[in-house]
Amino acid sequence: MTSPAGPYEGSDPLAGSYATLLDLDEHLGRTPVNAEQLLIRASRDVDRALLTAVYDATDPAVVEALRLATLEQVAANLGTGNVTGLGGVRRGGFSLGRISVQASSSDDAPVRIGSLWEQAWTVLQAAGLTGHSPQSR
Repeated sequence: MTSPAGPYEGSDPLAGSYATLLDLDEHLGRTPVNAEQLLIRASRDVDRALLTAVYDATDPAVVEALRLATLEQVAANLGTGNVTGLGGVRRGGFSLGRISVQASSSDDAPVRIGSLWEQAWTVLQAAGLTGHSPQSR
């Protein structure tokens, strides 16, 4: 792993990531051993969620939403024990068009919306990137 003081100086996003190592350290309060891997995989999750979305990738508000969604995705993955960023165990559920049914073992269990955890999805939705209006649970 390259440390934040390495060639990226902590302020340039890694190739394939919307966030920097410094961003992740500030967001989590620590830097995981595999931070680069986690950021790249979380960025892929964000890309997957926005696969057909049309947006201006140079708009500062869009850039910030992509960065924050990536950080939230890493945080949620780590919070659920997913230390690799490869995804967790599927607990069942299905999607049919706009309807998604997910099985949950607890009322306070994290919620996934497609490939993203709820907080990451909410960031993108608030920025108008998901094509859906804000929803409540």
